[in-house]
Amino acid sequence: MPRTSAGLLPFRRRGDVVEVLIAHPGGPFWARKDDGAWSVVKGEYTDEEPLVAAKREFVEETGLAVPVGEFVPLPEVRQRGGKVVTVFAIEADIDVTDAVSNTFEMEWPPKSGKMQSFPEIDRIEWFALADARVKLLAAQAVLLDVHFPPVRG
Repeated sequence: MPRTSAGLLPFRRRGDVVEVLIAHPGGPFWARKDDGAWSVVKGEYTDEEPLVAAKREFVEETGLAVPVGEFVPLPEVRQRGGKVVTVFAIEADIDVTDAVSNTFEMEWPPKSGKMQSFPEIDRIEWFALADARVKLLAAQAVLLDVHFPPVRG
């Protein structure tokens, strides 16, 4: 059975521009990665409904309240490592100034015997769709095209 994650993809409109709220993962493995490293705010779950897990993870990873509105389920995506991700889009203009992530511990540097704490996410930002397509993990970037098809012209 594959691992499963669920997350929220808040979006807002600034005139003709649609922006999405995405997060950069914390910890030493991601510190120097940018394009192709960002993610929907999400987390793993086992015995919950995906939307319940997505809301819980949003609060845990941002310290912000769950946005209020209609949650639109997007198609599941399978990431390169096999994890299946369920995402819900929601239109909400969220102020992320005071966002604070929960933390995790890991041995760092490797084989040092020293445990260090790192934030689950170290940045959360609004990006216009074109920029978000570059920033997001490839498997998640396709969700933007499902919910916000590119303008052809």
